[in-house]
Amino acid sequence: MIQRRTLLQSGAAVALGAPALIGFAQPSVTLKFHTFMSPTSNVWLNMHKAWMDKVEKDSGGRIKFEAYPAMQLGGSPVQLYDQAKDGVVDIVWTLPGNTPGRFPRTEVFELPFMMTNAEATSKAFWEYVQTKAADEYRDIHPIAFQVHGPGMFHVKPRVITQPDDLRGLKMRGPTRQITKMLGYLGATPVGMPLPQIPDALSKGVIDGCVIPWEVVPSVKVHELVSHHSEFDPAGGALYTTTFVMGMNKARYESLPSDLKKVIDANSGIETSAFLGRTQQAGDAPARKLAVERGNKIHTIGMEQAQEFRRRARQVEVEWVQDMDKRGFNGRDLLDTARKLIEKHTKR
Repeated sequence: MIQRRTLLQSGAAVALGAPALIGFAQPSVTLKFHTFMSPTSNVWLNMHKAWMDKVEKDSGGRIKFEAYPAMQLGGSPVQLYDQAKDGVVDIVWTLPGNTPGRFPRTEVFELPFMMTNAEATSKAFWEYVQTKAADEYRDIHPIAFQVHGPGMFHVKPRVITQPDDLRGLKMRGPTRQITKMLGYLGATPVGMPLPQIPDALSKGVIDGCVIPWEVVPSVKVHELVSHHSEFDPAGGALYTTTFVMGMNKARYESLPSDLKKVIDANSGIETSAFLGRTQQAGDAPARKLAVERGNKIHTIGMEQAQEFRRRARQVEVEWVQDMDKRGFNGRDLLDTARKLIEKHTKR
């Protein structure tokens, strides 16, 4: 009898204590984050790691990350989006433009001379997707949409001051619209992912590339070329590239509701703005590295930029026509993107 009473009392104590124990034993998750960026790059250290650290902190340590830069989990950069879609990994950061034609309405932000600055344009990009292109990303759970700072020329043989200077040069472009632009400006465009640039420059496969200043150190472009041509902001930015941070849909849906709220609080227009702003903030330090090496930097002024604009405008014309053929109103999409960029730039 005494033994039975003791067992019952123990059972009651366990039952009474169960709520407290359950409260302390809340479920935690580990998410795999995969991207192509170098582990020493500004993007990885100040954007991706910073975002993951904030999510971990906001979740009270219940969300943890296994972080894999430089394609450490295998595959190629062009496969990243599908790795998230198919659940090979949980979260990726990648370029929609890695898969040409798959995200056609997104490409409006990659048209020549569209962007103002990365923060404003990233906000516009997020809002645009929500209203005009949400179904392009229906296979994943979007966390952020962003762009980098103004793109520019980095060339081995000579400085670029006008479009004709590009004639005969093999120039790497990151996406379909930007390689088209390079062609209309007179270069021979070569499409390739970012990690291939150093080897291609070293072996003469390309004569130069277009990337923003911020990316230069991660692929050592300032050590492989001698000439850089940037655009005076008064004349507009030559181009930018779009990026998406996205999560496997099923993985997101499987999260406890409170952890979903943590992901939600670190997603959206402000997260997009943070990523864009932080990436562009890396431009100045990277530019300084080129100056310290004695590389030649030319600034293309407002008047000089007009001929670049004139030749590159054909890319915009063809994009609008392509959208119309696909059943979208190309002019409306273009006008919407421009108005959103203008709205967020003025704020």
